[in-house]
Amino acid sequence: MGRGDLTNAEWVRLESFLPRRGARGGRWSDHRRVINGVLYRVRTGVQWRDLPERFGPWETVYKRHRRWSADGTWKMLLSRIQAAEDAAGGIDWAVSVDSTSVRAHQHAAGARKAPPAAAPQKGTDRGTNPGRSGPAEIGRPDGGGGQIGECLGRSRGGFTTKIHLVAEGRCRPLAFVLTPGQYGDGPQLEPVLKQVSVPRAGVGRPRTRPDHVLADKAYTSRTNRRYLRRRGIRHTIPERLDQQRHRKNRGSRGGRPTGFDSERYKKRNTVERTINRLKGFRAVATRYEKRAYIYLGTVTFAALMIWLRA
Repeated sequence: MGRGDLTNAEWVRLESFLPRRGARGGRWSDHRRVINGVLYRVRTGVQWRDLPERFGPWETVYKRHRRWSADGTWKMLLSRIQAAEDAAGGIDWAVSVDSTSVRAHQHAAGARKAPPAAAPQKGTDRGTNPGRSGPAEIGRPDGGGGQIGECLGRSRGGFTTKIHLVAEGRCRPLAFVLTPGQYGDGPQLEPVLKQVSVPRAGVGRPRTRPDHVLADKAYTSRTNRRYLRRRGIRHTIPERLDQQRHRKNRGSRGGRPTGFDSERYKKRNTVERTINRLKGFRAVATRYEKRAYIYLGTVTFAALMIWLRA
């Protein structure tokens, strides 16, 4: 076992959730070796071709990562680990929301606007859904194309992608959304909270509603506050000075001041610490992937490792 590889305890937690079979006429390469190869690349940020030989052919490792990013296997594994943690009472549902900009490498540009559909393998029907571990080779999910479709944009930081995330109270990411770097934070509060979905251990729908939401002034719009009240989610979001002046100038028509608990707001640093954990993975801190769904898979895999090791 190399430095940074999955430990035996981590592998035991993960093994039972992995797909059992591969494409028709073949078998998966050893899951543990391939996942360790993906972990090495995400942790160090090296090119796929430079993976050490102990992980096997680099094409196998890359194609497995691309496939599992496209068909949602990484997301499924993350939700299973979150569900087990929630069943044990290990999730703090006082969450924090924020975003971070990630500099995109020059090689992240140049994706074709309309990538071709994946050709089905021999023995499969065109247009059928192969499922998470089905026989057909997964090409890519729907959507994408162009800089906006691939979540690339120009901001003050240059050529960037922005990660909007929800962090639970123990500094672990619950959900995230990618946007181009120039997109604002406030309009992404609703989309990122809609991504929170932790399955129940027994019967019942997944849990999607936090107990409390902490966010900074970028999320203080009336639209966001109405959305949180409509879902019955308590929140602590400071009000901007211009909003305070506008409300006071309107007199009684301006409404009541928003509630703000300064002591509770101190806990918002959990999302900043979660971002630091994510960016400890060099392939997350700098985006090299041309396709947004592959980079989202990289971020999801990094979050999975944080949950396994926290």
